[in-house]
Amino acid sequence: MATPGFAAELDPPRTRFTIDAWDTDDGLPQNSVIALLQDREGYLWLGTLNGLVRFDGVRFTVFDENNTPGLPSSRIVHLFEDRESNLWIGTETGGAALVKGGQVQPLDIGRGSREGRLVASCEDSQGRVWLYTAAGELCRYDGQKVDVWTVGGSLFSNYRTVIAEDSGLLWVGTDRRMSALDPATAVEGRELPTVRTTGVARLDFLLASRTGGYWRMSGGRVQKWRGENLERDYGAYPWNSAISSACEDEAGNLVVGTLGSGLYWYNAEGAAVRLSTEQGLSHNYVLSLSVDREGSLWVGTDGGGLNRVRRQFFGVLEASRGLVVQAVAAGAESGVWVGYNGGGIDHWQQGQTVRYGINEGLGSLPIRALLTDRAGNVWAGTWGGGLLWLQGGRFERAPNSEQLHPVVLALLEDHAGTLWVGTEAGLAHQQPEGWRLLPTADGLTPPVVRALTEGPEGVIWAGTRGAGLCRFEDGQFRVYRKQDGFPGDEVTALYVDAEGVLWVGTAGQGLVRFHEDRWTQFTTREGLASNSIGYLVEDAAGDLWIGSNAGLTRVAKRALNAVAARQTQTVASRTFRRADGLPTSECTSGAQPIPARKVDGTLWLPTISGLAYLNPAALQPNPHQPPIAIESVFIDSQPLDRNRLRPDWTAPIVLRAGQERLEIHYTSLNLAAPEQARFRYRMAGHESAWVPAGDDRVARYSKLPPRQYRFEVTASNEDGVWNESGCELTIVVEPPFWRTWWFMGGGAIVLLGSIVGIVYYLSTQRLHRQVERLRQQQALDNERARIARDLHDQLGASLTQVSLLGELVESDKDLPNEVESHARQITQTARETTRTLDEIVWAVNPSNDTLDGLINYFCKYAQEYLAIANIRYRLEVPAQLPATPLPPDVRHNLFLSAKEAVTNIVRHAAATAVHIRLRLEPDHLVLEIQDDGCGLSGMDPRRAQTRNGLRNMRKRMEEIGGAFTLTPGPGKGTLVSLTAPRGRTPV
Repeated sequence: MATPGFAAELDPPRTRFTIDAWDTDDGLPQNSVIALLQDREGYLWLGTLNGLVRFDGVRFTVFDENNTPGLPSSRIVHLFEDRESNLWIGTETGGAALVKGGQVQPLDIGRGSREGRLVASCEDSQGRVWLYTAAGELCRYDGQKVDVWTVGGSLFSNYRTVIAEDSGLLWVGTDRRMSALDPATAVEGRELPTVRTTGVARLDFLLASRTGGYWRMSGGRVQKWRGENLERDYGAYPWNSAISSACEDEAGNLVVGTLGSGLYWYNAEGAAVRLSTEQGLSHNYVLSLSVDREGSLWVGTDGGGLNRVRRQFFGVLEASRGLVVQAVAAGAESGVWVGYNGGGIDHWQQGQTVRYGINEGLGSLPIRALLTDRAGNVWAGTWGGGLLWLQGGRFERAPNSEQLHPVVLALLEDHAGTLWVGTEAGLAHQQPEGWRLLPTADGLTPPVVRALTEGPEGVIWAGTRGAGLCRFEDGQFRVYRKQDGFPGDEVTALYVDAEGVLWVGTAGQGLVRFHEDRWTQFTTREGLASNSIGYLVEDAAGDLWIGSNAGLTRVAKRALNAVAARQTQTVASRTFRRADGLPTSECTSGAQPIPARKVDGTLWLPTISGLAYLNPAALQPNPHQPPIAIESVFIDSQPLDRNRLRPDWTAPIVLRAGQERLEIHYTSLNLAAPEQARFRYRMAGHESAWVPAGDDRVARYSKLPPRQYRFEVTASNEDGVWNESGCELTIVVEPPFWRTWWFMGGGAIVLLGSIVGIVYYLSTQRLHRQVERLRQQQALDNERARIARDLHDQLGASLTQVSLLGELVESDKDLPNEVESHARQITQTARETTRTLDEIVWAVNPSNDTLDGLINYFCKYAQEYLAIANIRYRLEVPAQLPATPLPPDVRHNLFLSAKEAVTNIVRHAAATAVHIRLRLEPDHLVLEIQDDGCGLSGMDPRRAQTRNGLRNMRKRMEEIGGAFTLTPGPGKGTLVSLTAPRGRTPV
């Protein structure tokens, strides 16, 4: 049966739209979006009565008077951005504000009443911003101050606006009048210079055009003007509602929003397409409009939230919508044949659709494959009904096909016109006498063949379910299995291109390329949308279109070949889904759902919910590199305050010692398809390779070593165009104090100093020990010399005297008296020699090296010597002498000096009494010997100081670091003071 009107189903792409909506459930603070603006950075800004909203296509960020210092009100009714990227905000009753350098500066405009609210703004050719309020105040901001004039303020007007025309004039519009002003000559305090004034029949809207001139909607007509010249007249309004907003699309076409009739999108010829709730718009009351740089139209509604309107790339055959399209065949002259999994075939040709069903011999047989051969025959492979062909308007069993398996999954006509059939019982081909089922190798069970294609030189390739890939050439089969190195045994689609390259679609193993006996596998790792492929087709530009359960992917063959040649590792691809106009994101698979390509280049693409069509030549890739922004930084889960409204990341981010976790939240500002953005980042100085992040928008690091880093992030849009410059952020991780340069430097200095000190100390101690050993050796040598000298001087002299006296005894042996005298002298000399020897032994004995030993020995000597001389003796010594050690030289010299003093008293002082005193001081001792003799009378004191005995006493005391003094006694006689250093008492 024929169904007319198929031509209406093939509407041109400009009349098909995809509409997406966001509301409070998605993060909007309110469902009435009063103002819209895309800034130069790429963010979409929304004005609502519950705050200012920033949108990156994925996330809404709300700014209100509670979290944004300086914002005069949360009720935002107007937005404007100047060429310096300053954001101008108009509120309902709180006045206006300027966001400059990320800081909000309130302006003294329109405060306190709704009539003073900001309703229009523009920027003139000299960069000055003009603001117009509902009360008729026209304000000019030149970067320093605000000048105010009143324009039409005395008359009530429902509509007020100000626009800047490319000619340099400002147009100020009210309900009934348009005034052209020359902003270059406007002077504060003077009346505005009006160039001309034009009366209009109810002005509804003025819009400056990016192509020059302006759009005027007044008197019920849509017109394009340039100055006073009318360029285009699009006729009467096609709506009967009030105009609320208007904008231009990327081509300069007009878009008008209304309060109750939705929106109207004009084309270059002046024809308008209406979009309303019937076409998917969330609400017919449109409050604001804006077109982003990718061409998407954003619609703010009164109660329906935010809408995004995109032109669809794909059309859908309405007769197929909702049905599983299993196979498509497109003949050169026979139109397009569509087979359904639920049964039936549609044929479209010359604007008519013919449905073949039960009455045409198909019953309810599922269609698995379709083919139109060179002779014009139409063949259909069915599930359970075998192979059918069209004869006389009916599908009948193909001649001699009874021997074929009833499940036919794939059809192919080779270069010679031979028909090949893939069934659940293997591969067969047509011969004059009938159909021949090809035997399998080694007697294996015939494979289930569900994909067929022909390669160079007549090679037939067959893809099987579970049995790998089969190659039939010269009557022989060759099978490629997983155990043989082929990626997988589940083959779902086959295609051989003009270069003879075989492309194989698999179930779970991605896409496989076979060329020059080498296999190359492509999976999601290399950039595909899915590893399970349903079908393959090539367009006129050399791009492969891959149908999968994750959508329809377009990828350039040259990119795949580059990966095969190991020139790159990934491919840029674009995946289309329901949002792009497909009836569903899941494409058909399971048998051979061969997509069709018509002569004009149109692709017919089966899905599980209808047949889509597209002419790739009309599909323009998105050439825009997506802007990238770093939105926030968290350190140990705490946000870093860098002005949330418009963050400034020029200053380095510093992590103090002890701060470990760093999170960097970034985004891509590609509003057309933000869900298809792909990111990669790296922390230069910590990572050398890029980290592929997919669609994740946060980078996390923990325990970065102390140093300075550079965080870099880049992104690609839906067509694989990368923003190579990306976005950067400097990160400084401070070391703990013990790893700072000054601490480490100081530590190094201290360590070096310690080493030097230790070396110096050890060396000094070693040197001191050496010096001490030398000193001891010298002292020992001196002591030995002294002993030798004493032995020589005292014992030697005494023995010499004894020897001489012995000789005298021998010579005077005849003189008894002389012999007796000599004997007495010998006896006396022997006693003195014995005493001298005792002194020498005492001086040598180290056990006597104490103060107690010295004083006892000296006192014993003085007592015996003075007793012989019949001189009284008095001794004053502390009752308990400390165990003070005295070196041998100190002890010896002090004793000899004291002995000399006693000897002098006995020989020269004529004294009757001697007083010996010992005084102990902390660091020295004083031995005083006082007599009551004749003293120093009659002797020159200086001469006395130079006598040999006294000079020797002084010399001995100086040698040990002491002192010798000779002074008159307190009454008479003399006082000898011997001062010697005192060693410390050992603990």
